[in-house]
Amino acid sequence: MSAKRRAEPKGDGITGFPFDAPRQGSWKITLPCTKEEGQILDEDLGELLMLDPPPTVMTSEPDPARPDDWQLDVYVEAKPSKALLAQIVALVPSARKVKPVVTHIPEEDWVTLSQSGLEPIRAGRFFVHTPHNADHAPAGMTGFVIDAGRAFGTGHHETTTGCLLMLDRLRRSGLRFDDIADIGTGTGLLAFAARSLWPAAKVIASDIDPVSIEVTAENAAINAIPVGRARGQVELVVAPGLAHRRLKGRLPYDLLIANILAGPLIELAPVFGNAVLPGGSLILAGLLDTQADAVAQAYRRQGFYLAETIQRGDWPTLRLVKRRRHF
Repeated sequence: MSAKRRAEPKGDGITGFPFDAPRQGSWKITLPCTKEEGQILDEDLGELLMLDPPPTVMTSEPDPARPDDWQLDVYVEAKPSKALLAQIVALVPSARKVKPVVTHIPEEDWVTLSQSGLEPIRAGRFFVHTPHNADHAPAGMTGFVIDAGRAFGTGHHETTTGCLLMLDRLRRSGLRFDDIADIGTGTGLLAFAARSLWPAAKVIASDIDPVSIEVTAENAAINAIPVGRARGQVELVVAPGLAHRRLKGRLPYDLLIANILAGPLIELAPVFGNAVLPGGSLILAGLLDTQADAVAQAYRRQGFYLAETIQRGDWPTLRLVKRRRHF
């Protein structure tokens, strides 16, 4: 399990803090940390939010046999100063006596490094692999080529895998959706998966980060996904939350997917609640199991009930359904 995100200042852009890959020619600072520290960092990066340019921060569980021993990796563009190293060490009190491991990642090595070790992902009927892995989808599975590059959502994180499994489950249960939105799309994978399951639906994918939408367009071309506003196509927009005329103009949705973070999910509950048709579904991910109750409660106040959960390690994927009001 891992959580990766680019440090972003808090403000109006509360949807989809970018989960960027480290920039080319970067430096990596590595420290051990506890599971509790890693989970805290997934929500609050402290003074790292003030840096310009902001770093990329990743917490991970290197050894499943030792679930309380996590690892912190911070990627920066320039060689880290002593002051920056001290700032990073301060984030993990358990490592205050540990010397950070500093590694330079040459520009020409980054693409190879980013693709290494990423085996194909099987999630329900979906088979996801990178361009550096030439595997083809097995018979009966839907394959997608997703580059592990500039945006989050290759399928290798438990949150993305959980969403793929939930989409597959909904299709197998016979549910049909006509108007679908993927908010915080990252690489576009979840929007592509939804389109493959309900090919006659209108699908729109958005992200606060313009780079993510660029990546999604590139991945759409690689996977022969038509981009546009018609049924069977995927429309792409740059926007925080639903703050775009195209997103608002297509309301209400009968399926809305948001794989972002717990804080933004809670803040956006009234917005998402008004955007979903009665009887429609919300798929929410990007939250830890310790945050699931708070997220679900925020949506109960908007007239939703928790229909089902898929648990992947510490990362649950929730499906909530909007109650039908009877007068």
